[in-house]
Amino acid sequence: MRLCVNIDHVATLREARGGNEPDPVSAALMCEMAGASGIVCHLREDRRHINDRDLRLLRETIKTKLDLEMAATQEIIAIAIDVLPELATLVPEKRQELTTEGGLDVVGHKNYLRDVVQQLQSHEILVSLFVDPVPEQIDAAAKVGANYIEIHTGEYANARTENERRKLLDEISLVASMASGLGMGVNAGHGLNTLNIQPLKEIKEIEEVSIGHALIARAVFIGLEKAVREMVDLVR
Repeated sequence: MRLCVNIDHVATLREARGGNEPDPVSAALMCEMAGASGIVCHLREDRRHINDRDLRLLRETIKTKLDLEMAATQEIIAIAIDVLPELATLVPEKRQELTTEGGLDVVGHKNYLRDVVQQLQSHEILVSLFVDPVPEQIDAAAKVGANYIEIHTGEYANARTENERRKLLDEISLVASMASGLGMGVNAGHGLNTLNIQPLKEIKEIEEVSIGHALIARAVFIGLEKAVREMVDLVR
């Protein structure tokens, strides 16, 4: 299992004061040096944290994989085609939400998403769909031609009891196996931290996890490089 680090919340901290620090691009380079296998950023339509300059500098400077989380809008699609990340992860986006609240409704938007997937793939950008662990969504993701799914692990991360956690883990395991059988790669992310990452390692189909907020929060206390190295050791 590989670790990709989401640096959005470094940019969130910068935007809280409206200055230039901390710089998410510098943070990305530090994450790479600490062993991260890729860098994730979400260019939101409202540019609340990562901005266009950040994205372009990340493309120019990072040496690992760039995973661009993005809404499937024509403005952001055009930017993705210009910047050319290795992976585009399509996510739902609401202006009022603090963070992404759930997976894409691939079932309800198959025709549109199929066109978006083909458009990105025609520029040699691999496409992942951020989906809830629901079999119907996995089947739809395969039908629209996605290269990967990223399983939304938010409910699992927020489980209050061991029984609830185990039930949700079983659901994640089921759809991971299903996606792999349909020829898609499997990633996972949302709400993951040092305490809840270990059980996911039991699911052999999950190739990669994306972690952001928990790492940046832990870095406040122990430093970013140490926080990333700690998580790299855990996922490996």
